[in-house]
Amino acid sequence: MSDRPYGLFCPTSKATEVLNPRWTIQILGELWDGSTRFNEIRRGLPGISPTLLAKRLKEMQENGLVERVEDPASGAIDYIRTKKAEELDPILQGLARWAQRHITAEIALEDRDADVLMWTVHRRINQAALPKRRIVMRFNFTDATSPARTYWLMIKPDAPVELCVSDPGFEVDLFVETSVQVLTGIYLGRRSAAREITEDRLFLSGDARLERTFERWLRISTYADVEGLLTAE
Repeated sequence: MSDRPYGLFCPTSKATEVLNPRWTIQILGELWDGSTRFNEIRRGLPGISPTLLAKRLKEMQENGLVERVEDPASGAIDYIRTKKAEELDPILQGLARWAQRHITAEIALEDRDADVLMWTVHRRINQAALPKRRIVMRFNFTDATSPARTYWLMIKPDAPVELCVSDPGFEVDLFVETSVQVLTGIYLGRRSAAREITEDRLFLSGDARLERTFERWLRISTYADVEGLLTAE
């Protein structure tokens, strides 16, 4: 619970006392996206310190939102959302749709952390739309505020997509040159990939098939089709 309850009887206030501590909702989002290990959650939320993440996970366990599961053989620990947490899905999805409709594109796209963006992108690759072979993609960002500006995705059949911040040493099949703002806008459905290419804000070079199918193998946000979405000019 929050250190300082609101002191109100209404159920909404009681709910926010559980969900309001900073990073709680974001941690739930990471768990919803498939992260279960401590370091995976940290990778998706680089702004949270290890100490604070451990504290929040403990609080969420106490509040019945997260179950801590330890593998007795390996000692590995996974954090799993409980049914109580899953009941929040339609509420949090509604909040995201509200943001898409009412928060301007300028504010929605103001962050420039390429690390966060690429962690999201690597989980949104539609491998069924790609050739059944090893594929390496290189992404370079002109406006990144994170330590790295260049990232590689290595995609192999029947294997998880790998995100690298150093050259994996294989020939690159597709080069992607753009800004964090542009690729974030495309992912969120606030920008059009075709328009960004036409107006020289998104550059694709390399394998022609990968270039042509960009909008097939990069799955955009599930909230990109929100009615009344505020898009960037």
